Amino acid sequence: MTTWSTFADEAPHIATLFTKRHQATGNLCMLGTLRSDGFPRISPVEPRFFEEHLVISGMPGTTKFRDLARDPRFCLHTATVDTHVSEGDAKLFGTVVDLPDKDLHVRFAQALFDDTGFDIRGREFDHFYVADLTGASTVELIDNKLGITIWKPGEGERVVHK
Repeated sequence: MTTWSTFADEAPHIATLFTKRHQATGNLCMLGTLRSDGFPRISPVEPRFFEEHLVISGMPGTTKFRDLARDPRFCLHTATVDTHVSEGDAKLFGTVVDLPDKDLHVRFAQALFDDTGFDIRGREFDHFYVADLTGASTVELIDNKLGITIWKPGEGERVVHK
C-alpha cells in the first residue's frame, strides 16, 4: 500500500503542491467516484492527513462512501478556483482501504476534535477509508508554459512541458 507518507517521500513536489492547494481551500477537494450505474460522481470532501495516511473522511451513509464501498477507485482533485491555474492544482489517484483499527479511529477522532472542535469522539466508524495511492499529477505554469508533473509508484516524478 502506498500511504501518504510513502507518496510524499517519492513525489515531494506533487505532495507539496497538493498540501498547499488543500490548505488554501480550507481542506476542500473534489472526490471522483463511480456510481452503481458506472457513471462518474463528483463530490466535495475534506480529506485529512493523519499519522502516515491520507484519510478520505466525511459524513457516514453518503452516496460517495457507498460508491467507494462498491468500487474503491477514486480521483481526488484540489479545488481549482483560477482558470489560469496560476497557483497550480493537483490530482491523486488510487483506491481506498477500509482500516477497521478501533484504536486508530479513537486517535483520529481526538485529533479531529483538537484541530477543529468537531466532536466525533466515542462514535463507531462505519468505515475508515485511507488512500492507497497509485498515481498523481500536478498542473502549473512554469516560465509561461504548462508544466505537468506526473508520479507513479516506484517511478519518481517526471515533468512534461506543453
